[in-house]
Amino acid sequence: MSTLTLTQARSLIDAALAAARQAGFKPMGVVVVDAAAQVVACAREDGASALRLDIALGKSAAAVGMGVNSRVLTQRAKDLPAFFGAVAATAQQKFIPQTGAVLITDAAGSVLGAAGASGGTGDEDEQIVIAGIAAAGLKHA
Repeated sequence: MSTLTLTQARSLIDAALAAARQAGFKPMGVVVVDAAAQVVACAREDGASALRLDIALGKSAAAVGMGVNSRVLTQRAKDLPAFFGAVAATAQQKFIPQTGAVLITDAAGSVLGAAGASGGTGDEDEQIVIAGIAAAGLKHA
């Protein structure tokens, strides 16, 4: 079984933040978690507001916990608000079902972890983590 390394996570974060700067997005926070939703690495850009890492972690942990990208969770939360509210209230980890986190997989499709961002719109957050995942030579779901 493959694991997500610190070197890969840091490379992903650097590339995601570079993508954010290139696109002219607001200052971002990016978190990479492993398959157990434990933080491997994180970074908050200068000027990013205080909750950026908390939000990015909540998105990443939700994606890993439910086994889907957070874009899917956003729709599911709209369809089942009571269920997702209960999960967020009882989960042992942060749980934010909002667009901006993407699962990281190995070549066989097994989940290695997730990368999440916060600072822009959900679409912007998702865009930079996908760029970071690709630049780090990893795959995404």
